[in-house]
Amino acid sequence: MFALLLNFQQSSAQKADIILTNGKIFTSDTSKLFVQALAIKGNKILATGNNAAIEKLATSKTKKIDLKGKTVVPGFNYQHAHEPWGVKGIPLKYDYHDFDNWDGLSKMAVLDSIAKLLSRAKPGEWLAGFIGFKILGDTSMRRSLDSIAPNNPVFLSVFWGHGAVTNQKGLEAVELSDALKDPVGGWYVRNAEGKISTVHEHAQVPFWWTLGQIYPEDVIKEMKSIGKEQLEGGVTSTLYFSTGFPYSVTNDYFNKASLSQRIRIVYFVRTTPEGRQLSEWPMEVIHPAPMRTVSGIKYVINHFGPLNFSVDTLRKIIAEALATRRQLMMHISLDSAFTTILNLIKESGTAEEWRPLRVRIEHNMIGNPTEDQRKDLRDYGILIMHTPIYNQEGHLRSFLHDNIIVGIAPDGGYVNIFLNLAIITSQQTNPAENITMEQAVIAFTKTNAYAEFKEKEKGMLVKGMLADLAVLSQDIFTIPKQQLPATTSVLTMIDGKIVYQQALK
Repeated sequence: MFALLLNFQQSSAQKADIILTNGKIFTSDTSKLFVQALAIKGNKILATGNNAAIEKLATSKTKKIDLKGKTVVPGFNYQHAHEPWGVKGIPLKYDYHDFDNWDGLSKMAVLDSIAKLLSRAKPGEWLAGFIGFKILGDTSMRRSLDSIAPNNPVFLSVFWGHGAVTNQKGLEAVELSDALKDPVGGWYVRNAEGKISTVHEHAQVPFWWTLGQIYPEDVIKEMKSIGKEQLEGGVTSTLYFSTGFPYSVTNDYFNKASLSQRIRIVYFVRTTPEGRQLSEWPMEVIHPAPMRTVSGIKYVINHFGPLNFSVDTLRKIIAEALATRRQLMMHISLDSAFTTILNLIKESGTAEEWRPLRVRIEHNMIGNPTEDQRKDLRDYGILIMHTPIYNQEGHLRSFLHDNIIVGIAPDGGYVNIFLNLAIITSQQTNPAENITMEQAVIAFTKTNAYAEFKEKEKGMLVKGMLADLAVLSQDIFTIPKQQLPATTSVLTMIDGKIVYQQALK
């Protein structure tokens, strides 16, 4: 009797809850990149193979999905996003984004936009908008904003996020004053009267934290909108750098937004003139919800300019990462910052000590590393997290050739996955750096799972992995590259459950 019961249990365990057949399924497993069908049991992949083999795992209760030739990929892993912070969460704002005009709007245009917002604003309400280099560098804006908006705080951010202009009411609203010293990792630019006009890098965080909490309904609405867009693009996992909120607020907002994706949240350090406020977020890896992880730490080391931190502080940051084994993620842009960081890492420990920690360099804006630096990247296991839409000059194919780990990390709330794929497969400034579509999808799935220590759980469609996948509207492996941005997911599955679906045609 016991043997019969055991055989029945084993037989039941091998039967699928869902099977997908008649497809072109990309597994991200280089030993077998494509299969025809797969079976799901619970929240994991039970088996992959041809139609005949997978259909044998079905019962009368199995949900059967005929893919009708559609292409399937592992769920995309969006490894660099931000919650709606700063300008994005403010209802009274004007929009401006133009990557062909980095100078941005004129002073007259900006002040005119603020005046129009003021006509609808109550005293004390925040006003916001996006600016370019012209306004960021114009210290006379402080006097103009104080004059035009004496009763309303104003926050004007460059649309790439590294610098903002404010006024007297803005400073007061975030409990700052003109007499304040520069915070660690950031700085203020003052006008001729000694008043703060511009805040840079980590000096922006008090504004982000304040603005993120003033309009909770708008923030949560935007978070839900981003989550929906991601599901429509086949995104099943997202990493958020928590620039916008303190830890308790972050958890509260994600609880209320109730996103379907697997979420990882990383602490973006708040600083004061006295130092880095490390105790504000958990040091250890925690799981505040079944589909949510809090881990890692991020710093903006520089942004196309001098170091934001002193070398002594950077040495402490790196020593802390090695001692605590907390994954270190750094925004580094050209100049000597990359060389400085690499040298400090080598000074602090061996490749064997650092490799398991998977240090990340966000955006891949590090220029052209020397052969020795490429060897260091490889030996120390440092990940290059490439941002396609902002960086068509970055190295891709040559890094992969040198066995440097390259993941794909779009920025912002959601940037079309398939536009990103088009850029890295066909639009690199140096065509020799374009990679194949197979390499691109692997980077967006398998490698990105590795980038968050989850490569044994997700990122491939193979037996035992989590059933996170996307059925695509087009065959991204064969269509002309210019058609890629029009691709969508027609069915997105997370944890073995369909969370988004269109009719399969």
